[in-house]
This record gives sequence, structure tokens and C-alpha cells, in this order.
Amino acid sequence: MAVPVKTHRPTPGQTVGPFFAYGVEYPKMNQVASPHAPGAILLRGTVYDGAGSPIPDAFVEIFGADTDGSVPRARGAFRRDDHTFTGFGRAFTDDEGRYEFWTRNPGAGAGAAPFFAVIVYARGLPDKLHTRIYLPDDVDALAADALLASLAAEDRATLVATRTPEGWLRHDLRLQGENETVFLVY
Repeated sequence: MAVPVKTHRPTPGQTVGPFFAYGVEYPKMNQVASPHAPGAILLRGTVYDGAGSPIPDAFVEIFGADTDGSVPRARGAFRRDDHTFTGFGRAFTDDEGRYEFWTRNPGAGAGAAPFFAVIVYARGLPDKLHTRIYLPDDVDALAADALLASLAAEDRATLVATRTPEGWLRHDLRLQGENETVFLVY
């Protein structure tokens, strides 16, 4: 006689989120550069899900070089003193899925395309997503970038920000669906 085998439903996978400020939030975390510092710009955009709806409970981290291309290596990237460019910032999305950072245009070596390294955390994701946001200004450097050159034109477009009339940057992040942002595997 066969003994009935007990089966258990699988444990659901853990996803990133929902996010709580405790342990993640700190003062002026979206100010990579002080808004009043020379050369400060606003980098802003919206995070969208696969249905094209804004995600109100995501957070975005950026890391970038200073305008001269130097990468900050000093300890204390979480402390903001209103003078020091830290290179690192974190921003929660608001109820409309928008994020924003005060930062500077990152520099790069001769012929290299400047960019921000970006990490996105959002509900439903089993892990964080890595991508880049390139500055749109140097068309030759963008064309010579190895990552961008390896992509089709429509995919390249998902990684290049738009410059606003104020000189700021706008870049939306689409986690799935039409015009999905290119994400990198590490």
C-alpha cells in the first residue's frame, strides 16, 4: 500500500521592498552636490513598471565622477556638509514615481562618454537592477562607448538622458515593457 506523500507549497521568493526609511534614509541623501554649489544640476526622472504605471515605492542610487572625471574615494559618502561632492546619492520615488538628485555633470577621460552608475530597487524585484545614465552632450564619445556601441539604436536611447533648457538632466527608468531600460548583469 502506498503511503501518501505530504507536499508543501513552495515558500514564496523574497523581493526587494517594500521600503522602510529605517536604516536606509539619511539627511540630504539625494544631494550628491549641494544645490547651491557652483555647477550643481538636477537629475530627475520617473520609474515605471511594465504596464507603464509609475512606481511610488522604489528607490534609486547613483554614483558618478566629479566634473573633472575624478571618482570620490573619501569615506563618509552618507554625510552631507553642503560643500563636499560625495559622488553617491540615494532617492526614494514619490507618489508619482519621480526621483531627483542634486549632483554635477560627471566628467570622463578624453573620448570617454560620461555617465552615472545607477541601481534601482523596487517592489517585485528579486534583486536590484544595474544600469547607466549617459550625458547626451558629446555625440562622438557616445558613439565610441563600448557598451552603447554594442546595442541597437532603440536600446541605446534607453541609457541616454535628455538635457532640459535649464541645463538639467531628465531620464526615466522603465523596468519592463515598451522602451524597457537596458539593465546590466554583474
